[in-house]
Amino acid sequence: MSYIKENFLLCNKTAEKLYFDYASKMPIFDYHCHLPETQLLENAKFNDVFEIWLKGDHYKWRLMRNYGVNEEYITGNKTNKEKFIAYCKTLGTAFGNPLYHWSQVELKEFFNCELEINEENALLIWDWCNDYIALNNVTPQSLIEKSNVTHLFTTNEIFDDLSTFEKIAQKDYKFKVIPAFRADKLMNVDAVGYPSSVEKLANICGEIKDIDQLEKAVEDRLNAFIKVGTTASDIALQMVYPVTDKQSANEVFVKAIKGEVPTEKESEVFKGYFTYFLMKLYAKYSISTELHLGAMRNNNSAMLQKLGLDTGYDSIAEDNSIKNLSRLLDKLNLENSLPKTILFNLNPKMNTEIMTLLGCFQSDEARGKIQYGPAWWFLDNKVGMERHLEDLTATGHIGSFVGMLTDSRSLLSYPRHHYFRRILCSYFGKMIENGEMTSDLKLVGKVVQDICYNNSIEYFGMNK
Repeated sequence: MSYIKENFLLCNKTAEKLYFDYASKMPIFDYHCHLPETQLLENAKFNDVFEIWLKGDHYKWRLMRNYGVNEEYITGNKTNKEKFIAYCKTLGTAFGNPLYHWSQVELKEFFNCELEINEENALLIWDWCNDYIALNNVTPQSLIEKSNVTHLFTTNEIFDDLSTFEKIAQKDYKFKVIPAFRADKLMNVDAVGYPSSVEKLANICGEIKDIDQLEKAVEDRLNAFIKVGTTASDIALQMVYPVTDKQSANEVFVKAIKGEVPTEKESEVFKGYFTYFLMKLYAKYSISTELHLGAMRNNNSAMLQKLGLDTGYDSIAEDNSIKNLSRLLDKLNLENSLPKTILFNLNPKMNTEIMTLLGCFQSDEARGKIQYGPAWWFLDNKVGMERHLEDLTATGHIGSFVGMLTDSRSLLSYPRHHYFRRILCSYFGKMIENGEMTSDLKLVGKVVQDICYNNSIEYFGMNK
């Protein structure tokens, strides 16, 4: 039987009461994920558990590589069954890794199976789950609705086909699927194939030969996203670059679309200006910005060439761009063009530096207008979440926090919200029983519910 018990991660009776009476039944608003919208539209029944659990999930791939599993059993030509067994063997001894917890909870939540995941039980679990899939109509819709999700924001590049979202809206789903606007393919001016990304946008919006035409095309596409419900945008940067002038950025852009690869310095010039332009544009249209900082991407060039992007070869960067971030926020604020912003930080040593900076740019436009985002990616584990809560409560205001997200390509990732909720309730439960905060559970429970769901609904305008 599974080691996951009812009081999993709940440190005392107060934590249990907060979780079961207030947190556990709250819906989920997933304001940042990477689920493919075409899969949600097609809503096809799955063939086996591998398709749901392991396919495309680079979190799991990375863990398997750390255990020395041959790539053939990860992204190679081995059968789905062989890959699944290799993962179960890997997970059996991955004590303390969040996947050790998440996968066990997912097995129980979605397949009603409480066998411990290990090499010995791998075949039993494979057969159990596949029998469950055969007997039940397991589809993307059923998995999302079972998780009590009301809204999810997919992350979509600027030139993606938005008709998919119009078609999804016509379905009888109990949840809404809305694209978050992302222009990273245009931001990354130094990327291989950059001219083709600009060309894809030009095919939709018309000729793009300079930065003026680029800006117009971006604004046109943002308006198209807004028409299908978009209220959020996403920017991913390793670090924040100094805000530069438009003419300098144009020189780099023109060079890049001609097929010349900009130097590192030239790339920074363009990215600094383009980040500023995007955030100013988002403020104009009241679009919330999700700014992700601190990922050093594609470290293994051989595997990048073999497998492509987002396959488990990114890491935490050490870049400290706090001064550049300060100047960016200040410039936007002076111009009355600072949008609601959630800043996700991947390097935990920068938690308090960033959190205290964000406190300098708040306003009554929104409660927690400038948010310190939840523990993200390499930090969305027990240690990372606890540290995040400690830093957030010490230097910010927990009552305005918009709570957890999945940031995942897996339909089974929604128990991560409850993983976070249990940790949150334990955090409060410990302080209550230590006499460090009020014992008014009705008041604290309302704050818990706000963090779990209500704050994000309000922040992204889903209640309008």
